[in-house]
Amino acid sequence: MNLSRRKFFTLAGASAVGVTMLSPLEAFYARVAKGQVARGIGYGALEAKLPTNAGELVGVILEGINLSTTPLLELPPGFNYTAISYTGQMMDDGTLVPGAHDGMGAFPGPNNTTILVRNHELNPTPNGVIASKKYDEIGGGTTNIVVGANRRVKKHFASLAGTIRNCAGGPTPWGTWVSCEENLTIPGPNNTATKKHGYNFEVLATADIQVANPIPLVAMGRFNHEAVAVDPDTGWVYQTEDDGNSCFYRFRPNQKGNLQSGGVLEALVIEGMPTVNTRTNFLQYKNQPLPVKWVQIDNVDPATNDVSISVRRQGQNKGAAIFSRGEGAWYGNALVYFTCTNGGNVGQGQVFAYNPTNDTLTLVVESSNVDELNFPDNITVAPFGDLFLCEDGSGTEYVQGVNQRGEVYRFATNAINGSEFAGACFSPDGKTMFVNIQTPGITLAIWGPWTRNRT
Repeated sequence: MNLSRRKFFTLAGASAVGVTMLSPLEAFYARVAKGQVARGIGYGALEAKLPTNAGELVGVILEGINLSTTPLLELPPGFNYTAISYTGQMMDDGTLVPGAHDGMGAFPGPNNTTILVRNHELNPTPNGVIASKKYDEIGGGTTNIVVGANRRVKKHFASLAGTIRNCAGGPTPWGTWVSCEENLTIPGPNNTATKKHGYNFEVLATADIQVANPIPLVAMGRFNHEAVAVDPDTGWVYQTEDDGNSCFYRFRPNQKGNLQSGGVLEALVIEGMPTVNTRTNFLQYKNQPLPVKWVQIDNVDPATNDVSISVRRQGQNKGAAIFSRGEGAWYGNALVYFTCTNGGNVGQGQVFAYNPTNDTLTLVVESSNVDELNFPDNITVAPFGDLFLCEDGSGTEYVQGVNQRGEVYRFATNAINGSEFAGACFSPDGKTMFVNIQTPGITLAIWGPWTRNRT
């Protein structure tokens, strides 16, 4: 599937008319720096709501939660949702929906449908993703969901199997999803693995039942992968790593649009700051575009998990910057956002923006307390320019929005438990946000007056 740059912006969640995506977070930070309240009310006070398809969920009980009688979300007035897919549901290929719903991408499908490709962050388990082709043991992987204009599932099926802890990933401009393993298992006496793990895999965003050939994209590196974001101009892929001492990576494939063609893996270095740790004491650089360069990783596929030969250590030995648990990443309007879940002086999270046009990196937000942002994880950009962050912290979890005035507002509350939100993304027409509650594993479709004036 070939997508134009304009179409990819729509797919990726950026306004086709162009939104200065850095500005909401710049405005946010400016407010915080001046001691102003950065909390906005967004679309209004949140209220508990049942799914509009509650009648179709009678008898569905997950971990003691009755989906037909329990409000799953709190949302602003005028917004509604359906629970479209849940753990244990029978799929069209005869297997059951696996649990641990995580990163997700939305793609245009035939006949006004949306195709979701959804990760499952599962270790090897008999209840994992089951398919005719698998990389290794039954465990993590992906499922495809074809969603109709009425926000009901028309078809769903397994699309990648035999991988471990598929956390996030990202959409490509050529209509595929890159699914990332957040795991470094190697065959050994303490497990039953037959192959090394720690790779990316590519999955077609197809509406037809089809299982991906589980080919590891070795040249993209073997490490604790989290998310990717692709620059449609170059086809270069930016990657995050979920580790307390991680790097931020760039993969330049030998052939644009062909990730199996091999390529060059590089780590980001901040000019004049060799091996700087950005987790703490980095506020002095807020909103300052810092020039960067890239250093090549020589051994992209370490044979063991010895830290001394790890991909990140190789980069840091050459001056690569250190980030604290790089997680969600998203491309929009010529910028790449990525989150560091427990970065910052108080350890509640940071958001960086990398500009591939002028090779600069900017710290655009750092949470100063748990009520401001609580471990931001997956990130997406709405068609109207707001940013949405999925929280993965402690206590009550929210989908947080950041508007054009730099105000952070709570858009959705997990009303059933303290599980993380994950996989937020928008349908190609911009009318529906899809998001997951990871445990017990529910995919939700949210719609409402997205473009109304927000106070």
